Amino acid sequence: MTVLAMCRTRRFLLVLAILGWFTLVSASLGRTGESSATEASAARGDRVVPRQAYQLLRMTPDGHGLLARHEGKVILVVRGTPEEMGKAHGSLLAPQIRYLVDRVLYGVGAVDSVQTGIWFLDQMDEIHRRTRPFIPERFFVEMGALAKAAGLSQRDVRYANLFPERFHCSGVAVRGKASQNGRVIHARVLDYMRDINLQGCATIQVFVPEGRNAWISAGYSGLIGTVTAMNEKGVAVGEMGGRGEGDWDGMPMTLLLREIMERAGTVQEAIEILKTTPRTCEYYYVLSDKTGDLAAIRAVPQEVLVLRPGEQHPLLPYVPEDTVFISADERAKTLSQRLQLFYGKIDVPAMIEIIKRPVAMSSNLHNAIMLPELREMWVADAGQTTPACDEPYVRVNLQEILDFYWQMISSRDVQKDLKATQP
Repeated sequence: MTVLAMCRTRRFLLVLAILGWFTLVSASLGRTGESSATEASAARGDRVVPRQAYQLLRMTPDGHGLLARHEGKVILVVRGTPEEMGKAHGSLLAPQIRYLVDRVLYGVGAVDSVQTGIWFLDQMDEIHRRTRPFIPERFFVEMGALAKAAGLSQRDVRYANLFPERFHCSGVAVRGKASQNGRVIHARVLDYMRDINLQGCATIQVFVPEGRNAWISAGYSGLIGTVTAMNEKGVAVGEMGGRGEGDWDGMPMTLLLREIMERAGTVQEAIEILKTTPRTCEYYYVLSDKTGDLAAIRAVPQEVLVLRPGEQHPLLPYVPEDTVFISADERAKTLSQRLQLFYGKIDVPAMIEIIKRPVAMSSNLHNAIMLPELREMWVADAGQTTPACDEPYVRVNLQEILDFYWQMISSRDVQKDLKATQP
C-alpha cells in the first residue's frame, strides 16, 4: 500500500469515527430542532402555528443577552458592544455552539478533506488569511468574546463563521399587482446540508448593536453573520450561493450581509454598501424594503448586476410584473409558473405553497417569508428527516421580540431595586 493510500485510508476511518460520534450526539443536542417540529405538529394542516406568548429561558446577569422560546423556536437577543454581544451569545448557547463547530469543522471538514485530498483546516486558514484585512475589527472582537464564553478556541469560532457556503437556493419578492394587498412579501429558500442536522442549532437571532440598526436573522448558534435577515428599518435580504470559490479577497458574504443590516435603511443604500465593499466569490441576493423597492442581484468581486421588478434576463424564465426572483434550472421554471398562477393573490399562505418542492430541494434547511413593512418573519426549519418546506411555519416579529426583551430588562431592574431597599 502506498503512503498516499494509507493516508486516505486513515482519513476515511477518521470520517467514519466522527460521523458515528455525531450520530450519537445529535440524539441529544440536536433535539432543539426536533422538539420544534414536535411541538408544532398539530399545526401541520395549515402550515401556520397559532400565536403564543414568549417564554423566558435565561438572561445574562448583565442584561446584555436573553434566551427565550416562542412556539417551539429558540430566540436569542444580544445587545451592546461587540464584546458584550459576543459574551452573551457564547454564554447562553455554549452547548449548541460547540455542537455546531464540531459539525462544521470536524464533521463536514473531515469529509471534505477526503473528497478533495486537501486538509480542510488548511483551506480555512487560507480563507482566514485572505479575508482578514477586509473584516471590521468589531466582528473579531465579538467572535473572540463568544469563543471565550462558549469554551472554544478563537480559531475554531472564526473558522466556523468563515465556513464557505456551498449551496443552491431560491429567493423571490413580490409587491403591488402581484401580492394580494400590494404589500411586499419576500421569501427565501435555504437549501444546504440538512443531513448534518444544522437545524438542531437553528436560532432566531436578534442583534441590537450599539449605535447601529437592530435586526433579526434566521440563523444558527455561534454564527454572527447571516444569510436570511431583516432590520428595524424594514430592509430584508436573502442570499443564494454561486460559483467563484477561491476568490477570498474581500469581506465574507455573511458578514457583509450583517453590515448591510446594521447600516442600510433602504434597498438602494444596501446596494451601495454591496457595491463599495470588496466582495468574495459569486453570490446572488434578493433585497426588499418597506417602501416596496425590490432588487435581484448578482455580485462577483468585479461587478454587481441589479435586476428590478419585472426585468427579464436571458438566464431566467419569465419574470412577472412587480416581482423579482433568483433560482436555477427547473426550480426557476416552476417558481415562475407558480408566481403566474398565484399572481395578484400572493399572501403568506400562497407564498408557502409557491416555494414548496421542487422549488425547495430535498436539502431544504430553512425557509423564511418576510414582510418588511410589518418587520414580520415566518420561519420553517427542517425536521430530522423532512425538508423545511414540509414543516410548519412560525411567525416572529422583530418589534415584539424587542418589546419582550425590554420588558424583561425592566422587570429585572425593578427586582434589583426592591432587593436593594430591603433591610
